[in-house]
Amino acid sequence: MSCRLCGHDDLISVVDLGATPPCELFLRADQLDDPEPTFPLHLRLCPQCMLLQIPALITPEDTFTEYAYFSSYSDSWVAHAEKFVSEAIENLGLRGDSLVVEVASNDGYLLQHAVARGIPSVGIEPSVNVGAAAREKGVPTVTAFLDEELAAQVRSEHGPASLVVANNVYAHIPDLLGFTAALRGLVADDGWVSIEVHHALNLVRHAQFDTIYHEHFQYYTVLSAQNALATAGLTIADVELLDTHGGSIRIWARPDGVVDQPSARVAEVLEIERATGLHEVEGYAEVEQRTREVRARLLRFLLDAQAAGKRVVGYGAPGKGNTLLNYCGIRPDLLEYTVDRNPYKHGRYTPGTRIPIHEPERIDADRPDVIVILPWNLATEITAQLADTAAWGAELYLPIESVEPSTSTSTATA
Repeated sequence: MSCRLCGHDDLISVVDLGATPPCELFLRADQLDDPEPTFPLHLRLCPQCMLLQIPALITPEDTFTEYAYFSSYSDSWVAHAEKFVSEAIENLGLRGDSLVVEVASNDGYLLQHAVARGIPSVGIEPSVNVGAAAREKGVPTVTAFLDEELAAQVRSEHGPASLVVANNVYAHIPDLLGFTAALRGLVADDGWVSIEVHHALNLVRHAQFDTIYHEHFQYYTVLSAQNALATAGLTIADVELLDTHGGSIRIWARPDGVVDQPSARVAEVLEIERATGLHEVEGYAEVEQRTREVRARLLRFLLDAQAAGKRVVGYGAPGKGNTLLNYCGIRPDLLEYTVDRNPYKHGRYTPGTRIPIHEPERIDADRPDVIVILPWNLATEITAQLADTAAWGAELYLPIESVEPSTSTSTATA
């Protein structure tokens, strides 16, 4: 494959996770005897622009036309969004004559807070079922994938956006150049683009290999994001380190010519990346070995629990969990079932490994000995939700190391 950002055709292998089914294609009971399609899951690095990426073997339409993920089922994520909106309104001076556009706006988890504050808002969400949930909350939502044509249409109908928000979508785009150009097409010439995306620094440092799945086409450092945004005339003005999703970056970009001098934090984070080795090919050499070590540690834990006669179940059925389960070969013999707050997933089975998914109340009824937290990036929230399991001595187990909460959380200012 050639690099989707710069076209370089000699990419370097970082970690090969084998072939797995798409992580959001949960199975119904009547599909358990059907074959499942699997696709290679092989992360590579472009040595020229330093973009981490996988081949685009499935299309966004395969994943997002009807989507199993509703952002509002995570209380901490909704709180994170509300804080972001409040700070953006204050620091960017957003008013009743401003416009906020969110790309991949999901079920209105973020824009509902802008609407409540009287800020005109438009969501762009390709999933029909999820976008319908947003409209029920009073969030105007366009059901479509963002491209340059749609950006021009939204701008024509609503005007240029003072703020364009793209949370956890910049990794999901196979047409990286076209999508980046569309972001520029939405934003006013003196506006802001805010992008949140998992930081590849943590993928490398902590072997967070389960953040790799087919709907994530690329994985960013600030350096590679800087290279991508520059293709559409966007300059990084500021960057924040966040603890969301196992360690993310929030990038604040503006159209070229607006930023006189990027904040000191941009240089600071670039230096952290450089010191970690992420601006050189050699910095990625140990990811595969670290990934194997995580797998071995998890399997030893589960096999020891099984040998001791312990009952082991999971909490959560996230996309990342399905990468982990498939790569590690974990099936119902080692993880009896998992639970999830999303009713869409109840009665279904995880792709590939076919572990049944139940409602969270099942844990209280069964009182298992061990609970494996598959969305380990939400460990604080989920540990609180499982506080009552201490009454029978349940052990909570995190399969992947997370990161400590960041102290760098102040929002960019106009």
